[in-house]
Amino acid sequence: MTVSSFPKIVKQHLGDLPQNDYPALDTFTFVSCWLSFSLDQSLHTMRELFFRLNVRGIPIDISTFSKASKARDVPVFINLFEKIKKKVKRRNPSDKLILFPLDSTIVSLTSKLLWQHKYHQVKLFAGTDNERGIIDGVQIHFGQGHDSQYGDETIAATPENGVTVIDRGFSSSDRVKELLKRENQYFVLRIKNNATLEMQEDGTYRVWSGQRSVRVRLVTFCDLESGREFRFVTNLPETGELAYTNEEIGEIYRRRWQIELLWKFLKMHLKLDRLITKNTNGIRIQIYATLIAYLIL
Repeated sequence: MTVSSFPKIVKQHLGDLPQNDYPALDTFTFVSCWLSFSLDQSLHTMRELFFRLNVRGIPIDISTFSKASKARDVPVFINLFEKIKKKVKRRNPSDKLILFPLDSTIVSLTSKLLWQHKYHQVKLFAGTDNERGIIDGVQIHFGQGHDSQYGDETIAATPENGVTVIDRGFSSSDRVKELLKRENQYFVLRIKNNATLEMQEDGTYRVWSGQRSVRVRLVTFCDLESGREFRFVTNLPETGELAYTNEEIGEIYRRRWQIELLWKFLKMHLKLDRLITKNTNGIRIQIYATLIAYLIL
């Protein structure tokens, strides 16, 4: 992102933010600083940004900014993220089945102040519609925890007539049962290979056993090179106007890799893996600043 394009971004997306609500660091300037840090590849620290601003006669210091990052409301960034996301959706409407791969990514926390609260990592959950450049279903979790315990809010963000593509870390019988209740929302979920299977007369399968048992379409593939077997459950129909073959469902799951490419892009180009604050509020702010920067791009 070039410095010359930033004024255009400010005018287009940040113009409605308050510019005199705080005497030392107003909301407009505060948000602008975070976006500048995320977007400008030449910046490695906030001190470098403040030095540039100070040279231009804009008096901002690291102490004031750090206090603001610890105390300011995260919803300011969440609301801006939602506003820009709606603009992107209106600009890029889609009348076809939307693939919505979702997953989580971990960012390690290095501050001893966070370690004292037993926070050694932060986990970001989200889904992506790469064709329209949209991120949705954002959830931030501090600490340990298996993916199967989380992800419901992210899955709920699946667009109407969309297919959420989910890895086996989110697999559970209760989750599949909930997914089957949804109308005009589809899923392709990889399950673990040790799940109990029982074939039914109509070609569907009962997956898992006992009270956990659920009846669903099952698709299996084997990677001939590695010898690995992949098992997917889905509510995509096998017949009718919306019919999907087993091969097409395998291709849908292959495109789950889009979410991994998103994590890689956010970390390499928008500093998601360079969390610079030492408190949970500031980390939430920086994560949302990173996501806003991605939508702007």
